[in-house]
Amino acid sequence: MPMDAEVQIHARTLALRSPNHLRVGPFTVQYTPGWSLKYANYAIPDQDAEPTAADLDALIAAFRERERLPRLEYLPGWAPAVEPALLAAGFTVENRAPIMACAPDDLLPPKPVESLVIAEPVTDAEFDAAALVQHHGYGGTGEPEGGEAAWLRAAAGGGGAAALATVDGVPAGAGGCSIPADGLSELTGLAVADAFRRRGIGAALCAHLTTTAFERGCRVVWLEPGDADVERIYAGIGYRRVGEKLNISLDPDGTAG
Repeated sequence: MPMDAEVQIHARTLALRSPNHLRVGPFTVQYTPGWSLKYANYAIPDQDAEPTAADLDALIAAFRERERLPRLEYLPGWAPAVEPALLAAGFTVENRAPIMACAPDDLLPPKPVESLVIAEPVTDAEFDAAALVQHHGYGGTGEPEGGEAAWLRAAAGGGGAAALATVDGVPAGAGGCSIPADGLSELTGLAVADAFRRRGIGAALCAHLTTTAFERGCRVVWLEPGDADVERIYAGIGYRRVGEKLNISLDPDGTAG
């Protein structure tokens, strides 16, 4: 099976395993009650889905009833008829993001970073510190809602991985690898605090999490880089493009733009 198809199946499998997922027509909705971040709430179409206008109306309503942005993340080739239907319904493409993957034999060691310590959170204070780095790294202000720390705990306790990076004892970065399914895990939520960027901490965190996932039995770790600069960082430790994911959403007022 092509790796991009394996990645899509993995993402859908995790969504279906979530206790808060929804089935709306030919869609599985990943809904996270304690975390309003758009990346934690999205739908994935069934393979080769051909949604009707009524299906899309129901999908939009399901998101809005839960005060979430109507949004989908999926590989376009998985369900080719879905994107035209979404565009006709007023959805707007956020971006077409590369998907990258790494196998154990491909992983390269990152450059060492002075005074950097990376470990899995254990105490509530450590999980909260990791969640705070992630929250601010993804544009949040103030304190996290709680969903970040809960996700990290679930990943670490379910065969995935979580990591908190510190420099001289100060939280500098965090991230996690999802609970594995069929030997795949997604590396996600990787963030570096503003004061510690451009020091190689992101690459070190990624390599640490990837290694941990492999040690726990995963055969492939995949991720979605945030931009071209981040993609180059991941490529430098052995990740390679395997496909492209469509991120597409509907403005809160229901209009495109």
